[in-house]
Amino acid sequence: MTSPAIHPCFLGPYGENDAVLEKLVVEFLRDHVYWRRNFHPEDPPAIPTTAAGEPGFRDFEARMRRELHSLSAALKRSVPFHSPRYIGHMASDLLLPGLAAQYLTLPYNPNNVSSDAAPVTVDLEIKVGLQLARMFGYADDPSRPDCAFGHLTSGGTLANFQALRLALALKAFPVALRAVMPPKLVDLPEDDRAAFNCTPSAAIALLSAWEAWLASCKPVERRLWRARLTSQRLETLGLVEFLARHPSLGSPRVFAPVTAHYSWSKGMKSTGLGRAQLELVPEQGMRMDMDALEDRLQRCLQLHQPVLAVVGVMGSTEFGTVDPIDALVDARERWAARGLGFGVHVDAAWGGYLATLFREPDGRLRALADMREEFRDFPAPEVHAAVAALGRTDSITVDPHKLGYIPYGAGAFVCRDQRAMALLAEDADYVFNTSTEDDYFQRFRQLGRYIPEGSKPGAAAAAVYVTHRVLPLDHENFGALPRESILATEAFRTAATRFAARVEGSLYCRIPFEPDSNLVCLALNPVGNRDVATMNRFVRALHEELSHDPRQPLQAREFFGAMTTLRPEILGETDTARVLASLGLDPKTLDAGGEDDDRLVILRHTLMNPFLIDNGNGISYLELYFDYLERRATALVAATAAAA
Repeated sequence: MTSPAIHPCFLGPYGENDAVLEKLVVEFLRDHVYWRRNFHPEDPPAIPTTAAGEPGFRDFEARMRRELHSLSAALKRSVPFHSPRYIGHMASDLLLPGLAAQYLTLPYNPNNVSSDAAPVTVDLEIKVGLQLARMFGYADDPSRPDCAFGHLTSGGTLANFQALRLALALKAFPVALRAVMPPKLVDLPEDDRAAFNCTPSAAIALLSAWEAWLASCKPVERRLWRARLTSQRLETLGLVEFLARHPSLGSPRVFAPVTAHYSWSKGMKSTGLGRAQLELVPEQGMRMDMDALEDRLQRCLQLHQPVLAVVGVMGSTEFGTVDPIDALVDARERWAARGLGFGVHVDAAWGGYLATLFREPDGRLRALADMREEFRDFPAPEVHAAVAALGRTDSITVDPHKLGYIPYGAGAFVCRDQRAMALLAEDADYVFNTSTEDDYFQRFRQLGRYIPEGSKPGAAAAAVYVTHRVLPLDHENFGALPRESILATEAFRTAATRFAARVEGSLYCRIPFEPDSNLVCLALNPVGNRDVATMNRFVRALHEELSHDPRQPLQAREFFGAMTTLRPEILGETDTARVLASLGLDPKTLDAGGEDDDRLVILRHTLMNPFLIDNGNGISYLELYFDYLERRATALVAATAAAA
């Protein structure tokens, strides 16, 4: 049964909490109007009180109403993300605190480029970064020099791009510093190659030493030294010229798992590193194969190939699996000792908010044994170890607009040590005041200096901040939401087992990979079929009935689902053979040169809606879904047999 703590959190599948949202919107719209009227109450109204009676005014209002009604009618054809009948992509209902906070803030139109344009919401965004840092186990005390820093982005793609920018800046800074060779600055790496192989922590230590040394210089001398360093930095020279001046280096490589999001390819192209420098590491069970990574790192060491970063995934897009993040940070330390330094970034765009289940209200990590009392088999010990290691990583991507249940677009980037952000600073006198005092909030209030965007909506920051205040990021508060989704995942697996038993004589039903989070895939194949292309046509036909069709009323669809594919080059030989055998497929029909036979098409289910299982009204949408799937699959099997 759904926890009563969830009941006030959402507008609800039936609009059950409409009175709450309506009251909040009206209340704060009126409050905003009072604010306008009391800004300078001595000013007369700019719009005459008789304006509403003018023909032009009435004509404008009529046109506006007509277009808004037309838009409202068109939006009724939208995908019903709010409904428990939607189990497709990474979207669900929105949390009321975030929705109301966004409505409330929009009329003020703050631009979070700097405190001049958003004196309130810039501070909220900085605080959101600290809230997320605490959730991940980073230092969140702004008085600490190594306090974390985070900011919002339009989504995970831009956050991953920011991770590449920062990793590249940290990789190149020690080389530029060696080129300047300031006096009295000790412990510089012995050569360019050693400098380029510093870890992020070592590069930050050099940056701190450099800033401390500059502080001891006279102002004129300080400006000269800064100009010298700037002239040698990669950000000034560009990647081609920087590497030409330091020919012993070579373009750095990025390792990511085969489950990595396509945004990493985008980021490599955008930074100028090039897609060829992104190498996808094979998996075991859709989790990064550490032996394969070790082989690649050994090769890089032998060939003097620098490594920029290793990316781990917390909640893969297709399968919800979690990479061994603890092993990644251990590998970073081990290979740094051998002269191969790199950063570790975690792409937790999907699974980041699951960390709330692992966090006590005081910030401590929950014990595995305590967590296992709440669930049947979540989390696996490997997942618990991975989450425990998040605080040792260098940076993390997370999307509040996914498992944070916040309106689009609200992604986020968080780095472990805020001192590194100085390397990304961009100055513009007409926007930023770079002479602010050396204080955490004062510095980052000039937010546009450090982020990829220029203008950005402060309303998104307000939505995330208020949500985190109403539901703090620990297992007792916000954790109630992912708890429901994990319970739904366990219920889905039970229902899938019963479904497989019911259709055993006519249909193979398999979960190809056990999920670590709340994404579950189903592979379906008619019994007796040995051909991959035939299976794919069968699943595509099922998926078509689960897809949004704007030509039909929404009610024509009982459920909405999604699909993905299993590619042999991603699965690897062992897992490919295992999955094919479990479905009764002939391996010779895979990629045999026919149409649609180079991969396996499967159904994909995102179980983030908190009302999927019986909440006391006797309805389990998961059971309804499998009843529906049984009807449609059985009919499709019969139709296929008749056609044959």
